[in-house]
Amino acid sequence: MKIQTTFLHSTLLQMKNKNKNKKKTKNRHNYYSDIEEQSHPTRRKKPRATPGRLWVKDRSGAWWDECNSPEFPEQEFRKAFRMGRATFDSICDELNSVIAKEDTTLRNAIPVRQRVAVCLWRLATGDPLRIVSKRFGLGISTCHKLVLEVCSAIKTVLMPKYLQWPNEDSLSKLKNEFESVSGIPNVVGSMYTSHVPIIAPKISVAAYFNKKHTERNQKTSYSITVQGVVDPKGVFTDVCIGWPGSMNDDQVLEKSALFQRANNGGLPKGVWIVGGSGYPLMDWVLVPYSQHNLTWTQHAFNDKIGEVQKIAKDAFERLKSRWCCLQKRTEVKLQDLPVVLGACCVLHNICELRDEEMDPDLKFDLVDDEMVPQVALRSMTSMKARDAIAHNLLHHGLAGTSFFN
Repeated sequence: MKIQTTFLHSTLLQMKNKNKNKKKTKNRHNYYSDIEEQSHPTRRKKPRATPGRLWVKDRSGAWWDECNSPEFPEQEFRKAFRMGRATFDSICDELNSVIAKEDTTLRNAIPVRQRVAVCLWRLATGDPLRIVSKRFGLGISTCHKLVLEVCSAIKTVLMPKYLQWPNEDSLSKLKNEFESVSGIPNVVGSMYTSHVPIIAPKISVAAYFNKKHTERNQKTSYSITVQGVVDPKGVFTDVCIGWPGSMNDDQVLEKSALFQRANNGGLPKGVWIVGGSGYPLMDWVLVPYSQHNLTWTQHAFNDKIGEVQKIAKDAFERLKSRWCCLQKRTEVKLQDLPVVLGACCVLHNICELRDEEMDPDLKFDLVDDEMVPQVALRSMTSMKARDAIAHNLLHHGLAGTSFFN
C-alpha cells in the first residue's frame, strides 16, 4: 500500500511538473511573439477563418446592380444589351428552367438575370473575358462558363421556337411578300454567306485561311463561315455555321442541311432561294447573270434579284452590328463557336420579331466575300426558268427602268 501511494504521489508530481513546463513554454512563446510584434508593427496575426461563404473572393458587381435596378434608364439598358428590358426579361423567363441554379452551403447561386446579362454583354461587345469579369464582379472562368451555358440554352430552348424552316402555309405567305418586293415569283428565301474572323487554329490551319481577307487586310487572316437564309423581314429561317474560311459559298452550300433537304425533296417543287453570284444556278437556287455583255433583259433581272439579295445582306449587317463579337477575332474555342454564333442568330431573330431598334452608331459595313464558283451552272432547266422570269419581268413592266440610269 505504501509503495502504491508513493507511486501515485510520484505520478501526480510528474504531471504537475509537465503542466508547469507547458505553461512556461507558452509564456515564453507569447513573450517572443509580443517582442516580434513590437519590432514589426505592420505584421499581425492572421485571423481565424470564420465559417460560412466568406471563402468566395469578394468582387464588385456595382455596375450590374445599377443596370438591374428599375431606375436604370431604358436607353442605357438597350445600349448595353442590344435590347429593351421587356425583351431581356422575356429571354430570362424562357431560359429560367434550364440555367437557374440553387444556392449551396458554400455560396449563393448567380441569379438568372445576371447569367443572361453576362452572356449578352460578351456577345454584344466582344470584350475579352477579363473585362467582362471586372464589369460583373465575377471570376474569369465563371464568366467563360456562363457564356457557354447560356448560349447552349439558347440553342436548345429558343432556336426551335425562333429559328426554323417555315411550314407550307408560311411558305405561301413568303412567296407573296418576296414577289411584292421584286416581282420575282415563288421566292421563299434570300441567302447570304459571311465570314467570322478567328484566331489561327492549332490544327488544319490551311483550311481556315481566308485568302480574300488576307489580301484586303494586308495580314494573315483566318475565319469560319455563317450561311443564312432569311425571310422578307430579315429573320433567319435557316443557318449553317462553322465550315472553314477557305471554302467558297457554293462549297459551304453543298455541306449544309439545306442542300440535303432540297436534294431529297424537302423543298416544294418550283420554289426559289435567291443567292448572290457566289452560288451556282440550280433547280432551287436563283442567282444573277454573271457573264459579260449582258442584254437589257438580263440587266433588268439582275437589278430585281439584287433587291432580294439586299434583304439577306442587310440582315447580316444588323446581325454583326448588334453582336460585335462577330466582327473581331474571339477567344472562343473553335469547337464552341457554332453554339455561340447560333445563339447570336437566334437573338437577332428575337430582336427583329420584337421590333427592337438598333443604335445607328453601331452600324457595321459588311464587305462582300463572294467568289464566282467554278461551275456556275448546274442545271439547263434552271437556266431556261431564269430566262423566262427575266423575260416576264421586263415585258410586264416590273423591271428595266434603271438600265438607262
